[in-house]
Amino acid sequence: MAGPDRPRSLRHVARFDRTPFQIQILDLSHDGRGVARRDDGKAVFISGALPGETVLAEPTARSKRFDEARTLEVLEASPERVQPRCPHFGTCSGCVLQHLAEDRQIIAKQRVLLENLERIGKVSPGAVLPPLTGDSWGYRRKGRFSVRRVNKKDKTLVGFRELDPRFVADLRECHTVVPEIGMKVQALATLVDGLEAREHIPQIEFIAGDEAIVLTLRHLQPLSEADRAALAAFGREQGFTIFLQPKGIDTVHPLEGEAPKLSFRLPQWDVELAFEPLDFIQVNARLNQSMIARALEMLDLQPGHRVLDLFCGLGNFTLPIARQVREVVGVEGDAGLVARARANAQRNGLANAQFFAADLAQDQRGTPWMRQGFDRLLLDPPRSGADEVLKQLPLKDIERIVYVSCHPGSLARDAGFLVHERGYRLVSAGVMDMFPHTAHVESIALFER
Repeated sequence: MAGPDRPRSLRHVARFDRTPFQIQILDLSHDGRGVARRDDGKAVFISGALPGETVLAEPTARSKRFDEARTLEVLEASPERVQPRCPHFGTCSGCVLQHLAEDRQIIAKQRVLLENLERIGKVSPGAVLPPLTGDSWGYRRKGRFSVRRVNKKDKTLVGFRELDPRFVADLRECHTVVPEIGMKVQALATLVDGLEAREHIPQIEFIAGDEAIVLTLRHLQPLSEADRAALAAFGREQGFTIFLQPKGIDTVHPLEGEAPKLSFRLPQWDVELAFEPLDFIQVNARLNQSMIARALEMLDLQPGHRVLDLFCGLGNFTLPIARQVREVVGVEGDAGLVARARANAQRNGLANAQFFAADLAQDQRGTPWMRQGFDRLLLDPPRSGADEVLKQLPLKDIERIVYVSCHPGSLARDAGFLVHERGYRLVSAGVMDMFPHTAHVESIALFER
């Protein structure tokens, strides 16, 4: 699954009227902005505004179809407005909904899901599942900070992109990232600013396992011995293991010593998954466990079942499924993830889990795993969805499909295909708050013959 949606990139026009205007907000867009209408009916998307509010807004961009603006002042506030916790809210694009009460954020995301299902897929679920929620602060255990040396300010910025994605937000702290990292962003910026290579480090990726935290620095030129020593000292002082990435993913390596054990446990299924510093893992640990439990419950697994898990990654769903069925087959496009999934199965003593590497956006009809019979299907595709593989699969014997989605539009499209062309019904669907305070919509749906 992909990461959270970033607000639409602003199209900056050199000359247009930037006079502030007063307007009433009618709705909330899919990317967390207020939606209003000018007197001529033209739509305006306004960052920092909520439905029902009257705001003073400043135009930021203009196009033929709609305009964009930012809130200067809230003249009449919504009762659902709250004070954002983060001092960088309104500038940083890391999360755009901190001004909306948490219990209303998930309702807004549910509305986005249901509207997409109806508008794109022409389907509606028989039941709307209760939203799954978990930790709403300090939950993000994987992500990427952009890095930029700004000579005019005589400082190095480390953070997520600003709402205007041309710029890096000057973060001191981040309340959605795990606190071991989120409260040390300023220290990280100070470290990089003191390096000789500060103008040649474009990004720092972070990932946290149960027992270790890794920072991976991408550097475009070789590091001096002084820089390496400064990074090593910072890692020891702050409790991080520093990895370096001089070129492609295959060049990632620890700065010094042995690589630490990176893993997370799923105690309900007595499973531990090991991973590498740049691997994909679900960012919200608590929500991930709730999501797995719901998916397995919806699959209605029986001991004699054979289950197909597509886009399986490290085996996040595959290995818990293996605890409950005769056999499970996981398929994933990234060969490195497949190798680690196999190793995870072996490490957890699960001989009934098989894994195959395959590009699921390409024709797979001649592959051995495709010809095997299955009782259940689970999918957890990227933002692009699973339309290509669903068109190829022999679905006639698969009674239940559980679809985990990180993009409601592609889920809706694929739901329309399964219902209108393959004879399934959409039994239930619901949202899961994997990324609180962002506009990202994670959802799950059950299809049954």
